Amino acid sequence: MLDRTIEPAFQQITDIHFIEAKKHLLSNQIPVFEVNAGEQDLVRIEFIFQNVAWEKSKPLLPSVCNSMLTEGTHSLSAAQIASKIDFYGAFFQTEYSFDQSSLTLFSLNKHVAHTLPIIKEMLTASIFPEKELNTFLRNQQQKLKVGLEKNSVLARRSFNRALFGDSLYGYPYELKDYDEVKRADLLAYYQEMYHPKNCTIIVSGKIQEETIAHLEQLFGSWSTEVTLKEFNINIQPDEQKWHDIEKPQALQSAIRLGISTVNRTHPDFMGLQVLNTVLGGYFGSRLMANIREDKGYTYGIGSANVTLQHAGFFFIASEVGADVCGATLTEIEKEIAILKTELIPNEELALVRNYLMGSLLGSLENAFSHADKFKNLYFYGLGYDYYDQYIQTIQNINAEELRALANKYWNFEDFYKVIVGKM
Repeated sequence: MLDRTIEPAFQQITDIHFIEAKKHLLSNQIPVFEVNAGEQDLVRIEFIFQNVAWEKSKPLLPSVCNSMLTEGTHSLSAAQIASKIDFYGAFFQTEYSFDQSSLTLFSLNKHVAHTLPIIKEMLTASIFPEKELNTFLRNQQQKLKVGLEKNSVLARRSFNRALFGDSLYGYPYELKDYDEVKRADLLAYYQEMYHPKNCTIIVSGKIQEETIAHLEQLFGSWSTEVTLKEFNINIQPDEQKWHDIEKPQALQSAIRLGISTVNRTHPDFMGLQVLNTVLGGYFGSRLMANIREDKGYTYGIGSANVTLQHAGFFFIASEVGADVCGATLTEIEKEIAILKTELIPNEELALVRNYLMGSLLGSLENAFSHADKFKNLYFYGLGYDYYDQYIQTIQNINAEELRALANKYWNFEDFYKVIVGKM
């Protein structure tokens, strides 16, 4: 009989298994990656496209174009698209990020033959109807108006612009930008972006041979005369490190601090992930212990390393009482200085190792999450040995190496500092 008065023995996570993606090509050379696992007869099919162009005069074209894929084609209205997908118990979504845009289908395998043609229609015959476009733009303008009332949103926008200037990564959308979106421009961008030479397909779930056959039948003959362009992001960071947006009536101030660092392709990135976790990457971090638990300045504070295809950055974010904003900055600087001068105790480092290994294992709960891990590799030109190296770094990096990384990358005087509210 189980004795519940005795706690279970602690076991260290030593090995994590990844379901590796299997690659093959359609007849027109579109790469298809399969992550085959699971018991449910469900499949996720992602059509991912690299963002190919961006200009400050028309900054919303990539995001609006992706969102509007669902709003009507030559033969189907938005309502008809939704109705047909719903009839088969399927689901689809668009997703836009700085580097890629995607259209994703979730469907039972037995209905893929009926649902995939609808996705093909959206990717090859979208028309961006004027009425739906105007409605979408009005709604997005209203969302932005609401967002601009939030200190945290203003801080994030100002911080990104300071790091990356008026580039794809840094430009803060303005209300007037929605007035500049024209249907003709969307149609032109659509042709430039959504074509087989710029497409990657990732299929995950309980995959059947018929599903891959349907992909070949529908998309293997997809052709285009468009030449794939090389897209370079022109990053020009702000020389000014301090950015203060005063709001005299504010009861809380939003804080966002950070600096450009490295992305996932750099050998230091893995160690920086461990270092960041110590500082502010989990609930037991030093920033939480000091600024939330000890000082009571905030409900939450955290830090993160962000990786993009053409850049990487580190940031710290929180919202604190306006009367303790200056004191919070002092405490943040102090915690960083400690990591640059003192060694992390073995007990604390062991806790962080266990947290990171558990988080990695917990993030691999199904085929979809394994496919997400594959995307983290593929779009950075990395192989699965990256995760082997990451696990080795978590398990073996020592306090001296972490202190060296803190000194190499975290010079507080070089941080961009954004405060929205009152100091």
